[in-house]
Amino acid sequence: MLLQEEGGSPGVLAARVRMRERLRWGLLMLLSVFAYGSHAPLLGLCRVDGELPFATSSVVLATELTKLGASAALLLGRDWTSLPPSAPPLSAVLPFALPAALYALNNNLAVHMQGSMDPVTFQVLGNLKIMATAVARCLLLRQPLSARRWAALALLVVSGACHVGAVNQARGGPEEPVRLFITPLGTAAIALYCSVSGLAATLTEHALKSQPFPLSLQNLFLYSFGAIANLVAYLAGPPTAGFFQGFSPVVGVIIASQALNGLLMSAIMKHDSSITRLFIISCSMLVNAGLSVLLFHLRLTPLFFLAACLICFAIHLYYHVR
Repeated sequence: MLLQEEGGSPGVLAARVRMRERLRWGLLMLLSVFAYGSHAPLLGLCRVDGELPFATSSVVLATELTKLGASAALLLGRDWTSLPPSAPPLSAVLPFALPAALYALNNNLAVHMQGSMDPVTFQVLGNLKIMATAVARCLLLRQPLSARRWAALALLVVSGACHVGAVNQARGGPEEPVRLFITPLGTAAIALYCSVSGLAATLTEHALKSQPFPLSLQNLFLYSFGAIANLVAYLAGPPTAGFFQGFSPVVGVIIASQALNGLLMSAIMKHDSSITRLFIISCSMLVNAGLSVLLFHLRLTPLFFLAACLICFAIHLYYHVR
């Protein structure tokens, strides 16, 4: 009688719990896709005469500080009772130092290597971080992938190249050809960029999963190191008229959305994997294109639809085909 009053048998109740969990997880991933995909279009809205009016190092540091503050708020407001009775040992804190430093290195690499290659080459070759992440997980976490899953990840790389080609066609057209180039220094830089990206994601996933602490506390460790590393990068960079120079409400939205995305990505890597993060990044290209159509009247080309189909097939191949 009690079970009937509560809504059904234990099997039905368990199914409802699983359904709610799937819906919650699906919403989390959709939020991450939209947060990641909105980044480039929002940056486009900030441009003045084709240039960003603010220092990118300021925005990156502000984002890290926002993630740090949000993690502290979540820890104090929701996870306080889950804290260990004593202070976490140094061995639980230090594993987050290296990935934080690697993320800071990559943020600065992405800016400084732009002069060593054209944007199209950077975006196409940057997709190789997908394979770099998979290789790092196989070597460091000892989680080998089947040939089918390697093929799915390769499709993600190809879909990224198709998406870049579609955007290039839509913006330039045959009357404005883009000169493709990459210097020897750029080749070394993009190889380092992809390797560091894969290593940082794998080390973060390992650190998050190997500890029993609440995610908000682990994020506090990660983003404390991240804030320090990015503060050093900001102080070592070219001087600016002020930290908030060029900031606007749109920049505030960028900082908030990227901070939210960082927190969501941490949850995904703790409870799922850094491979799922790669699929989210690939799916975000579709959001990027959709917002570019709405905001900048970008016209979609057949290459874009090919990229969308490849992403869908890669997801099916990786997660559903047995």
